[in-house]
Amino acid sequence: MRHAHRMQWTVRAARPDDAPEIARINVDAWQHSYRGIVDDPVLDRMLPESRLPALTRVLRLPEPSRVFVAVGEDGRIGAYCAVDAVRESTDAHPDLHTGELVAIYADPRFHGTGAGHEVHEAGVRHLMDQGFRYAVLWVFQDNARTRDFYESHGWRHDGLVHRYELGGQDLPEVRYGRFLPMPRRTRVAR
Repeated sequence: MRHAHRMQWTVRAARPDDAPEIARINVDAWQHSYRGIVDDPVLDRMLPESRLPALTRVLRLPEPSRVFVAVGEDGRIGAYCAVDAVRESTDAHPDLHTGELVAIYADPRFHGTGAGHEVHEAGVRHLMDQGFRYAVLWVFQDNARTRDFYESHGWRHDGLVHRYELGGQDLPEVRYGRFLPMPRRTRVAR
């Protein structure tokens, strides 16, 4: 696939009516990015409709949970990112309030256009604004392209690996983490 050019993206919080498009992007991204990592029959059986109930539920969760979408000038969603408080207590930093980048997926047609970068930045800013000082994410060990993306955005593999079972296949996932700075406050002149 050729490298796409950067595009203008507007990032906003996802709405419940975005769920069908987010579900389509999720399945397309899995089928494109995980081919050769996840068994083909598992990927080929994936349907956006099966993702809708969970996505609809996630889009209605209270803060700190938030899903962001990058919307192009034509109104199409190019990528989305979901963030929340850390889901597993074992992933929490021992001393710092910990958030999690739960998911980030770009429509394969928009890889390399900046959509993923824009939603990533919005998700990290949201975690910072919610008071999190550390964040984690999980990524398939063999997903080199996505790991490169995370590393270029300040994430570091912390050494933890676990097995994710999917369709009878054992897939190693690695955990990444990063420190989150305090949000900058505007100084008030006295």
